[in-house]
Amino acid sequence: MHASETTGPATTGPGTTGAEPPDMRGVVGRDDLLLITLDTLRYDVAAELAEAGRLPNLAGHLPGGRWEKRHAPGNFTYASHQAMFAGFLPTPASAGPHPRLFAARFEGSESTAARTFVFDTPDLVSGLADAGYRTVCIGGVGFFNRRGALGSVLPGMFQESHWEPEFGVASPTSFESQVARAERVAAELPASRRLFLFVNVPSLHQPNWFHLPGATREAGDSRETHAAALEYVDRHIGRLFAAASSRRRCFTIVCSDHGTAYGDDGWTGHRLGHESVWTVPYAHFFLEPGAP
Repeated sequence: MHASETTGPATTGPGTTGAEPPDMRGVVGRDDLLLITLDTLRYDVAAELAEAGRLPNLAGHLPGGRWEKRHAPGNFTYASHQAMFAGFLPTPASAGPHPRLFAARFEGSESTAARTFVFDTPDLVSGLADAGYRTVCIGGVGFFNRRGALGSVLPGMFQESHWEPEFGVASPTSFESQVARAERVAAELPASRRLFLFVNVPSLHQPNWFHLPGATREAGDSRETHAAALEYVDRHIGRLFAAASSRRRCFTIVCSDHGTAYGDDGWTGHRLGHESVWTVPYAHFFLEPGAP
């Protein structure tokens, strides 16, 4: 059995970058690392807002100002994060094979390449801890709330995890609260210690109606309220980037774990196999020290 991804000739298409990945063997151990999952964010909404200039803070860091179109490794939060924490980030939406940034040592892997950071632990989080990183989770949706056994699995991978009700899906100011905690984490960690910071952003997940002025609970969520939630995140993400790069250069990944359907072809929600769920936005880039 091979831990492989889609095989075939390397190509690029709409929404793909075709850029060679950075050499993660050099990045790990030198730079801080930031992984942001914009939980439930649809690719089409993210792409439209970036194109329209409605995401100034995010688009300023996206390569070419555009999101890369990728396929999610799972169709709901728990499955997708289990895969990502094993090194299976969203896969480029073009023929592969596609070299991965991170991979567990696995005989026969076709997506482990010369530039891949290979770890010998069961998951990336413990692999980075073995490499000397302080691993910190700032949770958002219920799978990170540690209120029960299931909600403790993913945050339990980290040396330090944070969740409070104001970080959750029902809070209109969830992301601001998460950013404030991230600022504190970065400020309190000794400068000599590398940081792997993971932030699961719940703002796009339902309910999100309260991010659009004039929307009501009775009318519920929609593609428009989903877009307004992303604009809300964009207004505050600069502070998170600044905190993550306050200590040294920071390699950053921003992506969705899955999308969600708002009546597309009669489908609503996620944990289902629709294009609106499987197609997600992705970007990785470096934040230089002191990035605004």
